[in-house]
Amino acid sequence: MSHFEEIEVGARRTLGSHTFTREEIIAFAQKYDPQPFHLDDEAASRTHFGSLVASGWHTAAMWMKCFVADRTHDAKARAGRGEPAVPLGPSPGFRNLRWLKPVYAGDTLTYATEVRAKSPSKSRPGWGLLTAYNSGVNQHGDLVIDFESTVFVPRRG
Repeated sequence: MSHFEEIEVGARRTLGSHTFTREEIIAFAQKYDPQPFHLDDEAASRTHFGSLVASGWHTAAMWMKCFVADRTHDAKARAGRGEPAVPLGPSPGFRNLRWLKPVYAGDTLTYATEVRAKSPSKSRPGWGLLTAYNSGVNQHGDLVIDFESTVFVPRRG
């Protein structure tokens, strides 16, 4: 991550990929989203999904996992070049979260983020607001999850 002034609208970054296994779909569902189509193969086969599917929240959590891993990798690369890490500020939220297609056991999602807008913060001097379009695409090229996020990014100062 760069400072606010260095970030370009339209910049796109692939964050990483995640393959959803049957075991992890069930484990996540047992803890956070215990619905039959996330927990049991037979029960899932009788639903409109036809077989076991990942919770939408699971797909969103894996986006976050890839985002954090990408930020950690970027911070280490900066440190290796002798550059300081650029802290990311808090997020005032996200909107328009959509789960567009089911994620089945064995599916691999590749997650990305793209800068859509940026503006200086009116309430927090020294910070800017970055709006991004975030997505996850399966191995067939189908968009399965997307949402818009906003985050505070430090300005050079």
